[in-house]
Amino acid sequence: MLTMSHDLAIVDPDRLRRDEARVRRGFWRKLAGHAGKLPFLDEALAGYYCAIDPATPLRAKAVLMAALAYFVLPGDLVPDLLPGLGFTDDAAVIYAALRTVGAHVTAGHRARARTALARLAAG
Repeated sequence: MLTMSHDLAIVDPDRLRRDEARVRRGFWRKLAGHAGKLPFLDEALAGYYCAIDPATPLRAKAVLMAALAYFVLPGDLVPDLLPGLGFTDDAAVIYAALRTVGAHVTAGHRARARTALARLAAG
């Protein structure tokens, strides 16, 4: 069943649940494996904290979870193992998601992202 959020965007709750499960299974592992190597991880992490925030509107959660689910997929449009190119598609998808719903990413989400990345970098 499809539901409507407050701004009339259609959200598929089954798709959102699948995306969220995929993100919860693989996000932190992928993030830890690439911490300090990819310049967009702070944005991905801020998006993650926004997506799990109960105050974030359903439509924004759905957009962010879809982008983060794409990031954790082992096989995507451009294989992550290709030097110099492997994560360009992931960065583009996350950038597009944040441009779409970025107004919902707060200073608090960004602060949590910086703290988490600092912990990952420290080991």
